[in-house]
Amino acid sequence: MTSTTPSYAQYCPISRALDVLGERWSLLIARDLFLGTTRFNDLARGLPGLSRSLLAKRLRQFERAGLVDKLGTEYVLTEAGRDLEPILFGLGEWGARWTFGEPRPDERDAALLVWWMHNRLDTTQLPGRRQVLAVRFTDDPRRFWIVVEAGAASVCETDPGYPVDVTISADVAGLYEVWLGRLPLTHAQHTGRVRFIGPHAVTRRMPDVLRLSPVAGYVRATTQQARAS
Repeated sequence: MTSTTPSYAQYCPISRALDVLGERWSLLIARDLFLGTTRFNDLARGLPGLSRSLLAKRLRQFERAGLVDKLGTEYVLTEAGRDLEPILFGLGEWGARWTFGEPRPDERDAALLVWWMHNRLDTTQLPGRRQVLAVRFTDDPRRFWIVVEAGAASVCETDPGYPVDVTISADVAGLYEVWLGRLPLTHAQHTGRVRFIGPHAVTRRMPDVLRLSPVAGYVRATTQQARAS
């Protein structure tokens, strides 16, 4: 593996790894690639603070380092890229234990949360080939729709014109905390911070439809330990 970025010039495997992954945004790009985002525009949408030019630069660096192959319009992790799993989730576990808390105001990005959520929905228990979930935030005027057709999900910020199966109503911080495992969904529902609006036969399935973040387990475990101590 080679890189054209400045090296730390230390003969150490940690130093060599940081030559590839130590620059700003690199690990978050790797996170999203590992979680299944493969197209440039989708990567850009999931990393709203990252310029498209810097994203393109980082992906070229990943290609040169042997972490990804570009196959047509998709970036696919190589064996070396897939081997980042314990590093990424190890950071997630450490972060959940030592740096995590309530979402700060600058972290309450409603559009990003909906984007993250749409790839984690399991609508197999819902009827029909198309399911539409509307997301309404009590503290953000924007309106979002998640449309799932034949298992493929997309996010709309204008009304797609289809009947809505379920409306998810929540405050931004509350839904973030639920999705990241810091706030149990049952408690959020009981206190009214998260509501599912629609036919009962559909809304009662929403806890199974709304799969949580891949790092929610670490956050949940840390939160439970803190409450027990």
